[in-house]
Amino acid sequence: MALTINILYRGKGDSAKKFVEEVISSGLIEKIRSEKGCLRYEYYFPAEDKEACLLIDSWESQEDLDNHHICPNMDRIAYLRTKYNLRIFVRKFEELEQDQQEYIRK
Repeated sequence: MALTINILYRGKGDSAKKFVEEVISSGLIEKIRSEKGCLRYEYYFPAEDKEACLLIDSWESQEDLDNHHICPNMDRIAYLRTKYNLRIFVRKFEELEQDQQEYIRK
């Protein structure tokens, strides 16, 4: 069952944008995307909130997500989040099993 995580990063001024720029320019984003079970890892900028960025990441399983959280890539993300003084707000979504999806469509 796939999991999708939405993380809203908020900071002062353009700190969220600088955070994302460093995640990309350092190659960290590609390292994370190559982790086992990573289905999606993308940043977006809300049109009406210039001090925020949204990360949408998806993982094949809870085990893959747990492994991501304990790998060195997450240590680097945590360092950058502190460097840019960002707060985070997290929401987790689980994909419905196929039979549940069919039930909802009816």
